[in-house]
Amino acid sequence: MNENTKKIILIAEDEDTNLVVLKTMLRRFDDITIIHAYNGKEALSIVESQPDVYLVLMDLKMPVMDGFEATRNIKKIKPQLPVIAVTAFAMTGDEQRALGAGCDAYIAKPINRNQLYELLSNFGLKKIEN
Repeated sequence: MNENTKKIILIAEDEDTNLVVLKTMLRRFDDITIIHAYNGKEALSIVESQPDVYLVLMDLKMPVMDGFEATRNIKKIKPQLPVIAVTAFAMTGDEQRALGAGCDAYIAKPINRNQLYELLSNFGLKKIEN
């Protein structure tokens, strides 16, 4: 697939280990390019400057600007951009809070690979078949 036709996935994640896990899981998709933000402020800036971002995987607990605030701001400028909340702090009410901030879906860490793949396919990404 041509580099220009690949879908851009933005991963907003401040923990390098979690970033590596997500990137490893996303290797099953051949039609994507991954870009990364270490906090919500960077994620917002990338969305503002990169009009072709296709989907955001948003950690909720990050420094500078958390995922809740970043999602609210992203949805103000790009309401149709899918944002999937990804969090290790799966507390009661967090899913509702994430959806209330504008997230389109929610997945808890540790991430279930099959659940992530199903979510991504719901947003139009196709996994490489073995």
